[in-house]
Amino acid sequence: MAEELKIRVGAGLGTGTAPEAFGAAVDLLEQAGVDSLWLPEAVYSPRIDPVVGLTHALARTSKLKVGTGVLVLPGRDPVLVAKQLASLAALAPKRVLPVFGLKPARDAELPLFPVPQGRRAAVFDESLLLIKALLEQEEVTFDGEFFRVEGVSLGMRPVNRLDVWLGGKAPGALRRIGRLADGWLASFLTPEEARAGPEAIQKAAAEADREIEADHFGISLVVAEDGIPDALAASIAARSDADPSRLIAGSWKAARDLIAEHIDAGLSKFVLYPAGPEPIERFVENFVEHAVPLQN
Repeated sequence: MAEELKIRVGAGLGTGTAPEAFGAAVDLLEQAGVDSLWLPEAVYSPRIDPVVGLTHALARTSKLKVGTGVLVLPGRDPVLVAKQLASLAALAPKRVLPVFGLKPARDAELPLFPVPQGRRAAVFDESLLLIKALLEQEEVTFDGEFFRVEGVSLGMRPVNRLDVWLGGKAPGALRRIGRLADGWLASFLTPEEARAGPEAIQKAAAEADREIEADHFGISLVVAEDGIPDALAASIAARSDADPSRLIAGSWKAARDLIAEHIDAGLSKFVLYPAGPEPIERFVENFVEHAVPLQN
């Protein structure tokens, strides 16, 4: 099965890319022929806002695809999110890669995305349904528990269907992907853990009379240049019993080896982030040398 999958590797920018260097970093990725750029959501950090960064990157490139990895959805107005996506897809066809998540990575940012107590998952489901309806239907009437619209249209729809991927690794998250989404972008899973994801997602999809494309499963990986930093290893150890080297690549060779194992587990899309504040030029140079050749 692995030989039939379309392998693609995208680059994520680390915290070492200052806002004033963002444009030059985007240009460098485009010039190097990198498949895609991925922008995580981290409000209380130096990272560029993913929607703003995505817009800027698409405006200054012609080939580079840009994705959100991942954007918190519950707590945002799904109609406005759908309008943003439709607008970006109109301006940069086939280059917008939305990935949504249930909640921010940092608990301190949770209040920034308010939802009714205990209903975050339900809001997520309903938001996804409404977004997909607005992107795919000429006129939408939606009467949900949290959102209601009657006979509305965004005035534009993507010419090419916009696939919506989700993050997450809990059983409920995998079932949601199977029921409602078009792909899975995981993170901080060992190859052994990741192997169970596509099967669980496809099972949920089949129960909903759907099927997820076989090459719509991926994972984000962090790559260190010279061994996993102690602080990062300690952070991983605090939330996982797994060997940090099974979650984070301590070198570019280790990254290639981990990717090969994930491909064997049924994944085919990869996003590589630098582990530390290394210069973007060096990261892209290593990315082109070690990661790009893995694509088919």
